[in-house]
Amino acid sequence: MSGNKLRVLALVHRHLIPPDTIPEGTELVSAPWRTEYDIVTTLRGLGHEVQVLGVHDDLGDIRRAATEWKPQIAFNLLEGFDDIVIFDQNVVSHLELLKLPYTGCNPRGLLLARDKALSKKLLAYHRIPVPEFDVFRIGRPIRRPKRLSFPLIVKSLTQESSIGISQASVVETDEKLKERVTFIHESIGTTAIAEQYIEGRELYVGILGNQTLQALPVWELFFTNMPAEAKRIATDRVKWSVKYQKKYGIDSGAAKDLADDVGGRIQHVCKRAFRALELSGYARIDLRLDEAGHVWVLEANPNPQIAKGEDFAASAEKTGIGYDALLQRIINLGLRWQPESVA
Repeated sequence: MSGNKLRVLALVHRHLIPPDTIPEGTELVSAPWRTEYDIVTTLRGLGHEVQVLGVHDDLGDIRRAATEWKPQIAFNLLEGFDDIVIFDQNVVSHLELLKLPYTGCNPRGLLLARDKALSKKLLAYHRIPVPEFDVFRIGRPIRRPKRLSFPLIVKSLTQESSIGISQASVVETDEKLKERVTFIHESIGTTAIAEQYIEGRELYVGILGNQTLQALPVWELFFTNMPAEAKRIATDRVKWSVKYQKKYGIDSGAAKDLADDVGGRIQHVCKRAFRALELSGYARIDLRLDEAGHVWVLEANPNPQIAKGEDFAASAEKTGIGYDALLQRIINLGLRWQPESVA
């Protein structure tokens, strides 16, 4: 497949259409359309014909582009539809109905991974270690079950990108638990999940594949200058504030000093999680490694961030898969994916 020059329809959010050339004085690293720019320019550099389509709330735009331009694949960079994140799976279902191949995860995998409670139940069923948890729905009394012991970390059930996560998310009393659950309900407007807080190292593993999977090297989030009392968690600011990252020495790279067998064991667990959640294409599995050496799967992120030099691309680079080759691999996986294979 890789030698073929393809017509690629890049589906991007309307406000993230990348410019053809970087405007003078723009820092690409902090540009909101950085990923979109990296992907479109790289695919064009590979000789593919790329049409960028900004999508907001009209599926008709996708249907028209598919009918008129006849792309061979859609490179899916949408993380929602009409500003509703859980609708990302519906867009992919629409692509399947149009019989248009697409990159990244299938709708069923998106659905299973998005709901943090449902995904934990599935992983636990497959004997993949996950933290103990409970779900707190809007309008229901906030009562902690006995099996759930402090400290706990409170998150939105369905939001990604660390939205709503801060140092205050880790709670040690019933009063603070109530406070934080109420905060998620009121400020984010979703159900809350509280799970056992695992003290330890924050690790990520990128996975590529449909049936045959490749686990990329274990990656770690480093908190070099964090104050001793602060929890080492990927908060909203840790992920997105460059100033905060510089101040506290937050960086990521290949995990250091992992015992030989541990790295392989972690990669194996991540492949099992990818299969258990019926993912496809590419995903990032987030984990914690506790002081006793136990691995806990926190969540799976289908279609993770793949800008050049970001964690996923950097870990692929470490195994000798350059950025061009990575995007081509993602396209090839999309072309080979058979929607009926999960039915």
